[in-house]
Amino acid sequence: MRKFTTRDLTLAACIAAVYAVLTFAIPLPPYAGIQLRVAEAMTVLPFLFPAATPGLVVGCFIVNLFSPYSLDLVFGTAATLIACLITQRVPNRWLAPLPPVLCNMIIVGAEIAWYLVGFGPGFLAAYALNAFTVGVGELIACVILGQLLLTALPKVPVLRPFIPERRLARI
Repeated sequence: MRKFTTRDLTLAACIAAVYAVLTFAIPLPPYAGIQLRVAEAMTVLPFLFPAATPGLVVGCFIVNLFSPYSLDLVFGTAATLIACLITQRVPNRWLAPLPPVLCNMIIVGAEIAWYLVGFGPGFLAAYALNAFTVGVGELIACVILGQLLLTALPKVPVLRPFIPERRLARI
């Protein structure tokens, strides 16, 4: 494992800022219950940039400070952290969107269902619906927009030094 450098810290800070700004600047309201956070496309970045993980976690935490769900600070941020750590280890770029989609479906879907109905008899139905809607929003952001990022960013000369050689070979 390589050392976390000042350059990595700078990249993480920039990613945190971009994540927060994208979330606040492009507030897409839920469409038919589907939540689409455009900044979630960035959750595929740990595949290319290991230093993206702390930036995404901090950016998500900042955004979740304004969430109507108080537990989003813990569970929403944890979903992002888990997804980023798994995304760093996926074998190819086509699998990079899966950890964010699945982690957010499972964790955020359960969190929203709990807020709506508690752990009563309606929890499973609420969980299924919310996991589905969160998952669709994540699929749109991570698969479509995330794959665009994974295609475009390695071509930017100033970003290439941040990408480990083993990752460049898998793009």
